[in-house]
Formats: sequence, C-alpha cells, structure tokens
Amino acid sequence: MINLTDVAYSYGGQALLEGVTLDLAPGSFHFLTGPSGAGKTTLMKLCYGALLPSSGSLTVFGTEIADMDRDAVAMARRRIGVVHQDCQFLDHLPVSENVALPLAVSGQASPEEEENLLELMSWVGLTGRADARPPELSGGERQRAALARALILSPDVILADEPTGNVDWDMSQRLLRLLIELNRMGKTVLIATHDLMLIRAAKAQVQARVLRISNRTVQAAGADL
Repeated sequence: MINLTDVAYSYGGQALLEGVTLDLAPGSFHFLTGPSGAGKTTLMKLCYGALLPSSGSLTVFGTEIADMDRDAVAMARRRIGVVHQDCQFLDHLPVSENVALPLAVSGQASPEEEENLLELMSWVGLTGRADARPPELSGGERQRAALARALILSPDVILADEPTGNVDWDMSQRLLRLLIELNRMGKTVLIATHDLMLIRAAKAQVQARVLRISNRTVQAAGADL
C-alpha cells in the first residue's frame, strides 16, 4: 500500500527524519509511537503525500510518488483516510455536511452516497448529532466526526494522528474498537500515539506492529510495550 525505503526529510536545513524504512502492507495494523516532536506527524504527512521526501523512495499504491503528477497524487490520496490531530471543521456547517465534504470536493455526491453517509454517521454513533454544529460537539464526538470524514470515501488506508489525544479513556477505547473493526474489514491502519496504555489494550485485540521514532528514524519497539 505505502512503502518508504531509506527516506529522509529535512526542513530549513534541519534533518527531521533519516533512513526511514516502512511497509504498510494490505490489511496490516501499525502503531507509531515516540515523544512529542519526534516526527510522528511528519512521517504521517509523508505517507499521504502532504510532504515529499528529501531523499529515498516513497511508493504509494505501487507508484513512486516522485513520478506522479498533481492529479495522480490527488487520486491516490482519495484512497487514504486521514484523521488529523487537530480535527478542523467548518463551524457554520452541520456535522453531517462536514463529514460529507470530501464527497463534494471529489464530485462523488449522489443519492447513494447520501445513504452511505447516514450509515456511516450511525456506525460512529453520531446519528443524533448530524444537525449539530462543530462547536456544540464534545471532544469524543469531534474525534468520531473526524473518523467518519476520513472514511467517507471508503479508503484503503487509514492514518490516525493522535486520535485519542483529547478524550477520556472510555472514549479512547471506543475509538480504538472502531479502528480495529475497520482493520478486520481489510483496511490498513496506522495510528500515531504516545499513549502506551492504548497500544497495550490494542495488542490484546489485534495483531499490531509497534514502531518507535527515535533519533530521527523508525525502529520496531521492544516487546515490553
């Protein structure tokens, strides 16, 4: 699905990532951990083409990203659902329309897609909040809305950047169960988190590979996690 080989990324002359090799195989489940500022978000942005490597190879769905034009990158990104850490919404639109924005942008809005939207809102437990405005949502509701928006185009890969960072433990568990269920449906999942308790809870439910960013590169985490 997404493969990085000896990838480095620098910004302003400073190396943020070096020698990163990562393979997100179809149907796999990964955690990416490390302290704040270690480069988790940077690596996620590389995975969905928001950033390009300074060196090394990055292939997305079998094609080297350096060989893709802008349209090809945009098409590839439709197959990648991203749950951003900051969960930005358009506050003047109801939750349902915020979730459906990728449909409108991609030109895929249709009666069938509208039905899928209703099913998705129900699946994440937001049916009763479809007409609410984003400022009215709790932290957990915002995270579930962000997950629904990431899923609206039925992506093959889901990248979640600290999806449980602003919610309590019970909501963290609910969001984790949703992501595990998506993986069981065949989706490739990568979650960036510093929450080791969440990782341990997940490992009891799903076969997950745990990776740690340290010294600007990515390595398999120890068995103690």
